[in-house]
Amino acid sequence: MLSVIIPTEGVEQPAVATLAALVPGAAAGVVCEVLLVDRARSGVIERVADVAGCRFLPFEGSHAAALAAGARQARSPWLMFLHAGAVLDSGWIEETVQFIQGVSTSGRPRAGIFRYARSPYADTGLCDGFKFVARMIAGPSADQGLLIARDHYDRLGGYAPNARRSEARLLRQLGRSSRTLLRSRIIVA
Repeated sequence: MLSVIIPTEGVEQPAVATLAALVPGAAAGVVCEVLLVDRARSGVIERVADVAGCRFLPFEGSHAAALAAGARQARSPWLMFLHAGAVLDSGWIEETVQFIQGVSTSGRPRAGIFRYARSPYADTGLCDGFKFVARMIAGPSADQGLLIARDHYDRLGGYAPNARRSEARLLRQLGRSSRTLLRSRIIVA
């Protein structure tokens, strides 16, 4: 049903945190595959992928190019893009299934974005206040994850490998009318 693409930078802890939140989805049959697209050559993420049963894709290039490469390798009709270190709350599985079914029956292409939640353990500062205001004005950011049908992703042109801020560009292309802010939260470290 769903392929999850996670670009990594060769650091184990954020990738493991994100993978741990996906385990119940795999057990429920929602997550068919997870692709760890690693831009570092340390071998750490390859070992994590092996232990976790994920597909490992070594990659050289920009963050956007890594996302695009992961999408090309994905096998499922639905794609979920998550940043390493982003952790979904426990209600994401049921809501994701409902969202996919709703979009499939409506025939209207839509993308889902998870509701932003700051880690309760993070220190807050003035910068966090500015980020909150920016989210309110500009809308969701790329670190909130993206749930999108593969055919809709392809029609939009996907992540442009050579473009600066490719993730923000794709969110702008979706526009407010074709994206849904899901109730499930994503904790961004």
